[in-house]
Amino acid sequence: MKLRAMFAIFVACLVCVSAAGAASRVFNVLDFGAAGNGTTLDTAAIQRAIDAAAAQGGEVLVPRRHRFLIGTLELRGGIDFRLEGELVISTNQADYKSDGVITALDARDLRITGRGTISGRSLAFMKSYDGTGEWWLFKEWRPKMFVLTGCSNLLVRDITFGDAPFWGLHMLGCAHVLVENVTVRNRLDVPNCDGIDPDHCQDVEIRNCHLTCGDDAIVIKTTRQTNDYGPCADIRVHDCVMRTQDAGLKIGTETTSAIHDILFEHCRVLSGSRGMTIQLRDEGDVSNIVFRDIRFTSRYHADPWWGRGEAISFTAIPRAAGTRVGSLRNVLVQNVRGEAENSVRVDGMPAGRVRDVRFENVSIIFKRWTKYPGGVFDNRPTKALAPVETHSNPGFSIRWAANVTLKNCAVHWGAGRPDYFDCGLDAENVEGLRLAGFHCESRGLTQGTNSGSLGGKGGGL
Repeated sequence: MKLRAMFAIFVACLVCVSAAGAASRVFNVLDFGAAGNGTTLDTAAIQRAIDAAAAQGGEVLVPRRHRFLIGTLELRGGIDFRLEGELVISTNQADYKSDGVITALDARDLRITGRGTISGRSLAFMKSYDGTGEWWLFKEWRPKMFVLTGCSNLLVRDITFGDAPFWGLHMLGCAHVLVENVTVRNRLDVPNCDGIDPDHCQDVEIRNCHLTCGDDAIVIKTTRQTNDYGPCADIRVHDCVMRTQDAGLKIGTETTSAIHDILFEHCRVLSGSRGMTIQLRDEGDVSNIVFRDIRFTSRYHADPWWGRGEAISFTAIPRAAGTRVGSLRNVLVQNVRGEAENSVRVDGMPAGRVRDVRFENVSIIFKRWTKYPGGVFDNRPTKALAPVETHSNPGFSIRWAANVTLKNCAVHWGAGRPDYFDCGLDAENVEGLRLAGFHCESRGLTQGTNSGSLGGKGGGL
């Protein structure tokens, strides 16, 4: 009886080991006919490995020391797509089933992992370089690097992608997502090559990522869609480092549905056209947003690049005349330091004030170091106002807002202060402005109709 019992246990263990082995079965794309030489189109072979892994359960392995030329790949739920080698995207539109390279639709429990890379070959999708605008002009068609739609329990970890011709990691209508230790290495002079774009997503964490890209680094949005994917909500971005020619940490401009309960913290924007940005341009409401423990540098770039070096920019402006704009409220900026070539902006409209904004322990050095003309605010994209508005650049500019608090905030002027750096704080049509421990080098006070200014050059306390 003892021997029989021991044999039964042994058989049971073998079954368990066998089941575990089956669950972790590896589907090497080379075994499915992929050449891996960088010139043979391997899309079909890799897709066969993906489909086999989805049917049986397991891991798709893209092995090291190989380069795989691909068009559109369609990932499935329940697999680990482990990228260890290099994927090189095709420049032939006929090799694509959609506008995405790595795609997935309604995939549950999808993992995209590995230490490999995806090369986007961006300049092959450009037609010429505009020296005045300091950017590349793109051809009629170019793909996104990732389009992951309606996925849940999604993990993207450790991979590197770069040289993207268009958006990078676009997640549309996804829920329960972790993006961790992802590296983005895009060109700084290619437009629209965003880094990471959660779009109508819920319960997302983005952490420990390093991003270099010409356009927005991490941008949360709700684009206009035929399907109702819901709001962007419960998103945390932390411990990320980025360099961009647009916004470092951003919400908008596409804001067709609600965006709420968003936390950005412990991040560094090494360089950008804006440090922190909320651009409400559509009918969705934006609320309960926190920027905490951020360090940044914000500067001017050539005219086509949005953003004129604003340190922080929160604007609720119609996209076009007649556009209904949602509300922007409950925003906290806390423990933020940086240097910038333009103001901190809070801008609403007479028909819709920005409400309940609190700046706490915010200290910024304002100075000019680039060659581009100053003394402007960038309102783009809008057809309701001047896209680029001539305006002085106070430390803080607050217009058409309500219940704004500045607590322990400081404005410092750098060397060679231009005339349009006129004051530390300018408030126009503001209801309920509260100052507690506001400090500005060389501060004075002037009065105007329903407005006040603090920190003019000629004044002092």
